[in-house]
Amino acid sequence: MNGYFVTGTDTDVGKTYVASALVRRARSLGHSVFAFKPIETGCVTGPSGARLGADQELLAVAAGDWQQGALRGVYRLALPAAPLVAAEREGTTIDLASVVAVAQQGAIEARASLTVVEGAGGWRVPITAREDMSTLARGLGLPVLIVARGRLGTINHTLLTIEAVERDGLVVGAVVLSCRPEDDAVAAASNRAEIHRRWPGSVIALGADPTVLDGLIPRRYEV
Repeated sequence: MNGYFVTGTDTDVGKTYVASALVRRARSLGHSVFAFKPIETGCVTGPSGARLGADQELLAVAAGDWQQGALRGVYRLALPAAPLVAAEREGTTIDLASVVAVAQQGAIEARASLTVVEGAGGWRVPITAREDMSTLARGLGLPVLIVARGRLGTINHTLLTIEAVERDGLVVGAVVLSCRPEDDAVAAASNRAEIHRRWPGSVIALGADPTVLDGLIPRRYEV
């Protein structure tokens, strides 16, 4: 697979916003994309009686809305908590091997030149009693895209997440600051500069212009 595992410095930092923007931009440049969030908590029951994951739906639509069944999302858990906690509430255990297998299947079915898999929460969020998001990322073998807030408080969380990912032996593909319309653009630029001062990799501030993500997308002849 060619692509990214998307993690965050925390919950609600804009992982799905960044992942969806990357997927849409890649498709606009001619890529075939498989994108999904295999595990989502806080899911609600839809009109059909089946559970829906809001983030899973956004990613599937961004990828072209072709995905069905497990390719749209493997686990949909009701409790808005860490996957381990939400799964235990329902008396189930998450099988990461099956999650990795679905990711590989989706990439093959899509003939994907880019695969984007979004985690739940941050890097150390537990999935089972012994496994966390880092375990899933390692199983997928994809570079890690770290999403962080663009606003105050992001420098420390971002640098700690970078350290954790690299200590676990995985490659950080880039850091993307998710900048909301109400965020201070000057503060976001300062955060980007300070993170880059301490870490030599790519640090991107994503606002309304998705072309800033182009450096993360392989050129068509490289696929």
